[in-house]
Amino acid sequence: MTRQPDPAHLAAVDNTDDTTLSPLPPARRRFLQRAGTAMLAGGALNALGIAGAAGVLTHSGQARAANAPLTLRIGYQKSSTLIVLAKARGTLAQALAPHNVTLTWHEFTSGLPLLEALNVGSIDFSADVADTVPVFAQAAGARIAYVARETPSPDAEAILVPQNSPIKTLADLKGKRIAVTKGAGVHYLLIAALQSVGLRINDVQPAYLTPADGRAAFASGNVDAWVTWDPFLASVERQDKVRTLTTARGLAGYQRYYLATPAFARDHDAVLRDVYRTLRETGQWVRTNPRGAAAQLSPVWGLDVATVEAANKRRSYDVQPVVRDAVAEQQRIADVFTQAGLLPRRIDAADATIWQAPA
Repeated sequence: MTRQPDPAHLAAVDNTDDTTLSPLPPARRRFLQRAGTAMLAGGALNALGIAGAAGVLTHSGQARAANAPLTLRIGYQKSSTLIVLAKARGTLAQALAPHNVTLTWHEFTSGLPLLEALNVGSIDFSADVADTVPVFAQAAGARIAYVARETPSPDAEAILVPQNSPIKTLADLKGKRIAVTKGAGVHYLLIAALQSVGLRINDVQPAYLTPADGRAAFASGNVDAWVTWDPFLASVERQDKVRTLTTARGLAGYQRYYLATPAFARDHDAVLRDVYRTLRETGQWVRTNPRGAAAQLSPVWGLDVATVEAANKRRSYDVQPVVRDAVAEQQRIADVFTQAGLLPRRIDAADATIWQAPA
């Protein structure tokens, strides 16, 4: 399993395996600073807004020279199941071989640094990130193109407390210290859960931590609750004595999105078509072969087969095109963060480009 580095030191490096670490370039550091500021109440963002073409991409983009070599740099995170499997099984490389494409793979700890790398051109394609992540990326000035989505998986994220915790209800979270990952789907889940009982994010003490650091803080008792997602959720459920306060069901949809740079989506339609087809086929394979998929993911994730299978059961892995209705849901998520004071102004989710998946 790839070591989980500090996102502040992640930088994509072209090679056939996972990224190595190098100092963060100034442009990328500025992006993270802007994105981080967007998550602070009353914060101010520099370089807000999105320039460039927005809307729906048709399949008439510029075509590269026939069979010209192309390197496709793919960013992903531990929970990017379908990309991880396509990498491990070699199915994506096989699908793209006729296009003379070389793949390089770059792992990130969570979605925000992943899309930051996409924005500054360190990668070309982002594996699935939670629905909240593009919202924060746009607020920090990112130019993104939606390629595909996984339909909702609300049981794949949850708010956890220790089994013997005095916290029994969501209302009991008031004043408590809660580990959560900035900009992730669980960030939205926390806000929605608090709102459901008349609380605001300012009524708790968020501890913004990566999944690995959140797990450590939760295990040591340095936080009262932890909001996390699979496979981290399944792992802690099976290994520690925990209790679920709530999943996202009825509170948040938890869709996941695949994205590309607008330039790559415009210029490499044929490549994206085969990426999309491979993702759909991999999702179908996981759903019909849960044990086999878990066995393949187990050594990659460093988790036992039973834990991986438990996590996979809660994910839809149903890859579909991105439609305008989905972007409308993105707008609702953005508005919730704005109303909570975590974005300084209302963004327009429709400013993002949508690549049209084949029918």
